[in-house]
Amino acid sequence: MTDFQNVIDKIHADLKDKVNRGLVASYIPELSNVDPHQFGLHLKHMDGRSFSTGVSQKAFSIQSISKVLTLAMALPLYSENIWKRVDVEPSGNPFNHLSLLELENGIPRNPLINAGALVVADILVSRLTNPKEEFLQYVRDLANDQTINYNYVVAESERLTGFNNFAAANLLKAYHNLENNVDDVLDFYFHQCSIEMNCEQLSNAFFMFANHGICTQGKHHLTHSRAKRINAIMLTCGFYDEAGEFAFEVGLPGKSGVGGGIVALLPHHFTITVWSPGLNPKGNSLLGMQALEQFTSETKLSIF
Repeated sequence: MTDFQNVIDKIHADLKDKVNRGLVASYIPELSNVDPHQFGLHLKHMDGRSFSTGVSQKAFSIQSISKVLTLAMALPLYSENIWKRVDVEPSGNPFNHLSLLELENGIPRNPLINAGALVVADILVSRLTNPKEEFLQYVRDLANDQTINYNYVVAESERLTGFNNFAAANLLKAYHNLENNVDDVLDFYFHQCSIEMNCEQLSNAFFMFANHGICTQGKHHLTHSRAKRINAIMLTCGFYDEAGEFAFEVGLPGKSGVGGGIVALLPHHFTITVWSPGLNPKGNSLLGMQALEQFTSETKLSIF
């Protein structure tokens, strides 16, 4: 049996004092205030055991990791029609790139780039009575933790500086791929990205993707087919134009966020979350990428 505690403790010890930690995201001003020296990991195993090291209990802004959770919530509400409005191909471009959106007539390449996540947000705004409240409750239920909340200061910081997202939303609207008012969709989107969670909460929230779509809390199950599809999209699209590198180096489905978090999983085995706020040039956590590469190399646990 793998000694997971020893493995993650060793990874933490190897990386925690690295001089090159990447750069904290600054285009969202509120994120630039985060201490770049924080580093934590949490692993949740299918048998119920959990393992933590570093600042695994420190909450951070999950940012684009939330796109997986909105997709999981939207799929049962919108069924297969969602794939008529957003594709499932890797973009090969940064998360906020717009050129492909215009070239491909307002159909985003996948639901994990910003434009695709805006379409998913639009679906939830259309089909939920109180979208922000219901989505937050959905996340709390998945993580089995009612203390999770939005960071309203981060959400406002995103609204004041989110010019690229305003452009993407208006372009989608011009191509008739948003049903709702642009401001309403963006308000929901900025809030979903501002949710704060720690490594343990994220590992718990993503557990159903490793568990055939079954949520251990008895709520919000996905079909096995939908869980499989979301895992496939995470593998091919979860790291923007670095998705191939992550698959090559780590070999797990996963999702990153510019808050410095990365969640990854091995179906039928575990979920693992790493947080280190400093980002590499592609917008993914520098130490997080290194930590997960070390983890799968040391344990020999990946999908390949």
